[in-house]
Amino acid sequence: MKSVLRLEKVTKKFEGLVAVNELSIDMKARTIHALIGPNGSGKSTTINMITGTFPNTSGKIYHGEIDITNRPAHEIAHTGISRTFQNLKLYTSMTVKENLMVGFNEMLKQSFFSFLFDVKRAREEERLVNEKADEMLSFLGMYHLRDENVKNLSYGRQKMTELGRALMLQPKLLFLDEPAAGLNPSERVEFVDILGKVFESGVDLFLIEHNMDVIMNISHIITVINFGSKIAEGTPREIQNNQEVIKAYLGNRYAASAKG
Repeated sequence: MKSVLRLEKVTKKFEGLVAVNELSIDMKARTIHALIGPNGSGKSTTINMITGTFPNTSGKIYHGEIDITNRPAHEIAHTGISRTFQNLKLYTSMTVKENLMVGFNEMLKQSFFSFLFDVKRAREEERLVNEKADEMLSFLGMYHLRDENVKNLSYGRQKMTELGRALMLQPKLLFLDEPAAGLNPSERVEFVDILGKVFESGVDLFLIEHNMDVIMNISHIITVINFGSKIAEGTPREIQNNQEVIKAYLGNRYAASAKG
């Protein structure tokens, strides 16, 4: 099966501290791949290196056949990668629809100067952005909230708005950093359903998540890291029964409940 993402012995050091240690991952196309581990194990650092927020210290990162190692975030985005953030990065003074439209700006071919002097083309692109935002809001079941100020939304709807903004880039590969954090059980169920729709639409998903009900229900393959190093990788069932993972992260209580 074709690889959509490859990390080859990727390492990140912060002033001598090894946050990620020679991590290798081979994510296959048309899969949902999860990265789990204790707090401080290097999960967010890994996503930040892949998406261009942090440079890595050594190793290689490939999106398909494209070497994206240490490339700027905007260049990586243009290879078909998008992401959400653990801490919401929404524009709270804007409406839901306006937040999504900001996400589409990365895709616009219109330069600033041609925007000034080619009014017809500028109007066509504005129409395109509006249509795309409306389509995305309908897809997410949030069209009725399009004109609502985002700061007035529930936390779950704010999370959904950020997901929509990331999807406006029409990514081939979407990274989700703690997408279900802070959601109540019913919101988590709804979010997992939407992520299933996103995957079925053709977008591969790579996620970090602490809610094991989300991870075990949606993931095809799970990579587990501890102290920046990979300790296990496999299907949800294999991970649930891995004694090293149980000891380092899941705990005996979870293992017992999983068997039950």
